[in-house]
Amino acid sequence: MANELQPLSLLFQNRLFRIPDYQRGYAWQQSQLADFWDDLINLQDGRYHYTGLLSLKNLKSSETTSWGSDLWMVSKGYKPCHIVDGQQRLTSFVILLNEIVKYSRTLKENEGLSDRDIVLGYETLEDVISKYICQHRPPNKQITTYLFGYEVDNPSSDYLQYRIFNEPYSGTVNETYYTRNLKFAKNFFRENLVALYENEGMDGINELYLKLTQRLMFNIHEIDDDYDVFVAFETMNNRGKKLTNLELLKNRLIYLTTLYADDKFDKMDKDNLRKQINDTWKEVYYQLGRNEKTPLSDDEFLRAHWIAYFAYSRRKGDDYIHFLLNKFSVKNIFEKKTVVVSGEFPAVVGDSEYDPDVDIEDEPGEADTVEVFKLEPSEILNYVYSLKDMVKYWYDTFFPMQSDNLTDDEKVWVDRLNRIGIGHFRPLIMTVIGRRDLPPEKRIELFTAVERFIFICFRLGYFNATFRSSEYYRAARSIYLKEMDIDDLINDINDTTEANIEYALPNFITKIEKHFDNKGGFYYWNSIKYFLYEYEYQLAKKNNLDKVSWEMFTKTEKDKVSIEHILPQTPSKYYWRNQFRQFSSEEIDFLSGALGNLLPLSQSINSALQNDSFEDKKTSKNGGRRGYQNGSHSEIEVAQEIDWTAGNIYKRSKKLLEFMENRWKFSFTSQQMDKLIYVTWVNDGRAIPASLPEEKEKPAESSKKEKQVTKPVGDLGELQLQFWANFVDYCKADGRDNDIALRKPLAQNWYDVPVNGADYHLSYTVTRSKYLTLLIYAYTKNAFERLESKKSEIEEIFGDKLDWYSSREGSEAKRIIYKREADVFNPSKQEEYFSWMVDKCDELSNALVQVGEMDEEPVEKDKFSKLKQYLEECGKTELTLSFADIECIIGCTLCKSAYNYSAYWAPSPTHTMPNTILAAGYKVASVDLIGKSLMLQRQ
Repeated sequence: MANELQPLSLLFQNRLFRIPDYQRGYAWQQSQLADFWDDLINLQDGRYHYTGLLSLKNLKSSETTSWGSDLWMVSKGYKPCHIVDGQQRLTSFVILLNEIVKYSRTLKENEGLSDRDIVLGYETLEDVISKYICQHRPPNKQITTYLFGYEVDNPSSDYLQYRIFNEPYSGTVNETYYTRNLKFAKNFFRENLVALYENEGMDGINELYLKLTQRLMFNIHEIDDDYDVFVAFETMNNRGKKLTNLELLKNRLIYLTTLYADDKFDKMDKDNLRKQINDTWKEVYYQLGRNEKTPLSDDEFLRAHWIAYFAYSRRKGDDYIHFLLNKFSVKNIFEKKTVVVSGEFPAVVGDSEYDPDVDIEDEPGEADTVEVFKLEPSEILNYVYSLKDMVKYWYDTFFPMQSDNLTDDEKVWVDRLNRIGIGHFRPLIMTVIGRRDLPPEKRIELFTAVERFIFICFRLGYFNATFRSSEYYRAARSIYLKEMDIDDLINDINDTTEANIEYALPNFITKIEKHFDNKGGFYYWNSIKYFLYEYEYQLAKKNNLDKVSWEMFTKTEKDKVSIEHILPQTPSKYYWRNQFRQFSSEEIDFLSGALGNLLPLSQSINSALQNDSFEDKKTSKNGGRRGYQNGSHSEIEVAQEIDWTAGNIYKRSKKLLEFMENRWKFSFTSQQMDKLIYVTWVNDGRAIPASLPEEKEKPAESSKKEKQVTKPVGDLGELQLQFWANFVDYCKADGRDNDIALRKPLAQNWYDVPVNGADYHLSYTVTRSKYLTLLIYAYTKNAFERLESKKSEIEEIFGDKLDWYSSREGSEAKRIIYKREADVFNPSKQEEYFSWMVDKCDELSNALVQVGEMDEEPVEKDKFSKLKQYLEECGKTELTLSFADIECIIGCTLCKSAYNYSAYWAPSPTHTMPNTILAAGYKVASVDLIGKSLMLQRQ
């Protein structure tokens, strides 16, 4: 076993390198490539750089039979070997070497020269190619063998050969997630070589080549047997990018195929099983990487398939991989028992006690050991077949419009589920799509039920994101195994939705009222785009016309809007001030945020145009906005009005709420309808004052000066200190000083929220800019990459997109950002911002809890221990407690959220009260925010 430091020039002497089938593909991306390039460029004269361990396994002739025409190099004296650990680095070396060779040929000083005449670091290009890249079999040179590559029948093998090394006559070359990384590395090195040559000329290229081949040192470790190989693969891959769970599982399954005894599972069967595993992983990576702009998470697919294939448990977010690696483990391959293997079998012993004085003739000798299988090969085969089959349906759940498995109507409904936020239903939807025996009409019925459940329970009711998740995860498996009838499942979803409407609607009203208190109204509702799009879709369908594009509808650009306030939020122009002169500024805020005043635009506009008069908004202007008359169906509908009045806002609000009732099949009470319209006082018959005198618009400078008056005066540090001090006071008044506002306010642009036991924390930031930011601050690249692997799940539960990639390339710590526009230091706006900060922190914390990245806080704290004791001693199956009763029991006043926000009483990682109630054996059955009381039921 060799264990020595070697440069690339020695490493490639008489060796043929192949990446085995249990390895993942090329996983390095921008950050790893940049680190590698920086190490190389910054290597000082006379110094060597330790590149790390390279683990190799020398192969026997029986292990290279599939190498075909490459075996002539073995006959020539080259040692065939598998790369067990270090393939990411070695692949990068080879790609860079190849790019150096190709780039050198294109340089002006080498124009017209052959590879035999071009010199690179004291070697001809011909020698460099022969030493590191490939050789041609003499004398006819018909066969080209590459010194480094993948085992055959791997998509990366063809891509490396034909797209990286540029061998001609490729035919069709399939692309995967891994081949795109190869392409990126090739382009990365090419661009940096061009820049290096521009700065340092051919001397810089020569120096780079010598550094690469002579002064980057590998620690060579040679492994002897298969056991070492597979164990090494799982334990050594802690450098660079960590193995994903899918990559680990593939290695484990291939390893297990080698352990079965030949008399039970012969070589032909083992080879076939290994081939099926490799074919399955090729299909999985193909499907997960089909969409180049949005590659799918392999870990999320693996977890979803586990939910459908095995029994679901809910202890932690990564339960699935522990289950799989325990299920497919060495100890489950066989157990050993002592049995008789002679020609005769002993008589069966009866129930009488054994008598040691009785002689036993023909007593059998010592038993042989036989292998009794616990994990049959067929179990592995069936599992990988299922993975291979289901992954295409998993892709369909994300990109239904590209599906060959869905009808046009099904595509519309699955697309709708993605737009609303499919959440924990995705494994179930995957399973239902995969049930090809179900008629499309029945699948659509299921999709419809799920969409209605999500809209009512989550988008209106703000129920916890995991509500009924365990039940529908288990249903996914039952549907997969055909143990549950699809009609029973549809009925269950519909019945659950119906049973929760009475709780969802009060929650929705409370949330919207809170948004109006914060001057946002329905504009702050996180499902406003989905709702208005559905209304737009209904208008398009009614008129038999094309609908507005969802991509355009949700596209956000700096200083652009896609949901417009018809009556502007700041109606400074004469038309609006005169049109709404009978209303106070507070009433105008409410009218602006009313549902009927919000309009989806078919083309986003510059925010500066939002204050245009209604006539200007309706009509297209050269160099200005596109008018409502030429816009979305909703815009065209609004454009039929002559003027825009408070009465129009009232009527359109009612119309849209009635659409909501009809579309999702429920009814508001008249009182609930009035609360959601919110501006019913427009019909109070008040006198309308005489028209305001017309005046010229104020110059922009004057307007700007007036706005600045509302801001406190002081340097940036003073403004930040005052902002954080006010925020801490707000949190204390709201009972959040024990989780969010733990830190002392300081004169700085950030305020941190600690997360116990995590390798990240949450933080808010403010500057003089117009943005207020909530962010996750990940301390290391590993922490960031772990969170990034759960990106789509976190965003789905959170309800909005996060900015994952704004951190500097070379920084170890990474920031994941969510921000909004804000006039941060305007005192009159700060309470609105503080409410947003607390709400979004709760929503983000909840998402992190659901994906297993944050521990839920203990369900009891001293503050509420008396309530827990009271409930434990109560003994009633159902009881009603007023908020005053609770305050009397706990000995302190409840926070404002308890009185105004029904979601406060739902279990949450940041709300201790409902967790305390759960710990005492009760659940909150209903919340009465008008009567200020709770109904509790024993669980």
